[in-house]
Amino acid sequence: MPRTARKKSSSGIYHIIMRGINRQSIFEDEEDNRKFLQTLRDFKEKSGYNIYAYCLMVNHIHLLIKEGLEPLEQVMRRLCGSYVYWYNRKYGRIGNLFQDRFKSEPIEDDTYFLTVLRYIHQNPIQAGLLKSITTIT
Repeated sequence: MPRTARKKSSSGIYHIIMRGINRQSIFEDEEDNRKFLQTLRDFKEKSGYNIYAYCLMVNHIHLLIKEGLEPLEQVMRRLCGSYVYWYNRKYGRIGNLFQDRFKSEPIEDDTYFLTVLRYIHQNPIQAGLLKSITTIT
C-alpha cells in the first residue's frame, strides 16, 4: 500500500520528528550532538530554512523549522543523509539510522506554533532528563 502524501503547510512551518530505528540511540555522546547541530547550521545556509526550536533527545529529534529556498523533503534528505553517513562511519555501522521517513506536522497558526514550541522545549522535562528549563540571556 502506498504512503499517504505529506500535508503541505501554507505557512511553510513544520514540526519535524525523527526517531532512531527500533528506537535506538542516535546520539551516543556530545560529539554526536555537536555534529548534528553543525550539520543543521551548514545546510541552513544552503537551503535557507529558519529554525525556531530544536530538541535532541537520545533516540529522537524535534525540529520547528520553516522552509526556505528548498522544499522540506530536500532539506531533510540533505540533513539526514549527511549525519547518517558521518554517524555510520564513526561507529563502524551500515544501514539506516532513522526509523521510516521523518514525520512532519504543518503549523498553520500562531496558537499551534506556540503549543509546538512549548512542547519541544519541555520534552526533556517530560522525559525526566531535566527538572526545569533554563534560559541564557
